[in-house]
Amino acid sequence: MAKPNLTLELLLLALLATLWGASYTFIKIGVETIPPVTLIAARTLIAGTILLAVLRWRGVKLPRDAATWRRFLFQACLNSVFPFTLIAWAEQTIDAGVASILNAATPIFAFLLTALITRHEAASARKLIGVVAGMAGISLIIGVEAFGGLGDQLMAQLAVVFATVCYAGAAIFGKSFRGFDPMVPAAGSLLAGAVLLIPASLVIDQPWTLAPSAHSMIALVCLAVFSTALAFAIYFRLIQTLGSVGATAQAYLRVPVGVTIGVLFLGERLSDTIWIGLACVVIGVAAMTMPARQAGAAIADRG
Repeated sequence: MAKPNLTLELLLLALLATLWGASYTFIKIGVETIPPVTLIAARTLIAGTILLAVLRWRGVKLPRDAATWRRFLFQACLNSVFPFTLIAWAEQTIDAGVASILNAATPIFAFLLTALITRHEAASARKLIGVVAGMAGISLIIGVEAFGGLGDQLMAQLAVVFATVCYAGAAIFGKSFRGFDPMVPAAGSLLAGAVLLIPASLVIDQPWTLAPSAHSMIALVCLAVFSTALAFAIYFRLIQTLGSVGATAQAYLRVPVGVTIGVLFLGERLSDTIWIGLACVVIGVAAMTMPARQAGAAIADRG
């Protein structure tokens, strides 16, 4: 890929944050009448089919070798099958705003996985401080109920945290698709995810027996088209141009989007503790993703 235009990449990062910030509200409305597994199976199938159609229109073909599709399948597990389903399940009991805040910790886990395992991007004391602040924020959001037993709310919050770890792994593994048209791994991983989720939906939910509301169906379509198909195409591009940690920077940009949409359209209210936790998460993620002054030129040369 040619040297990226940093201004364009940052605009795409902001658009991605908006698309994914809105996804929490779409999910919250969707799971009102569509069970989580079926919602996510439909989400991945619709989005993957749209991207496949766009690729064919552009004359780009998906790879046919088994090795690449195994990589698509692994990426699907990290980037859609597990995290999408966990978040949808969690939003049956927690607010969309809380889910978006907890999910904002993706860069923190991306840093930890990078520093402890892959070591493909540089670590620093500033990033370590960011990890501490971010983890403190997560603890405040989950709250003292963690010490009072494993209730439904706590399990849902932990499910979102685990989904966040999956996203961090996906951002790192996504760099292995360098050289592909960004839409190719997006389409391939979504279609691979649909292959896993559709049979599960048929067995678990028996979707032919469901009667979803019009609001849930509209939310599903918006979730699939905008917050998945379009968002994934942008996401895989940014992994190549900004790097895995840089691409996850949209996590702290999407927090105010997700919280604001939840407050305006769902009437959600956040406690004082959650607001403090939000501040800690944003500070922590910003510390981890804002480049050092001397590294500014290096970021523009990534990809």
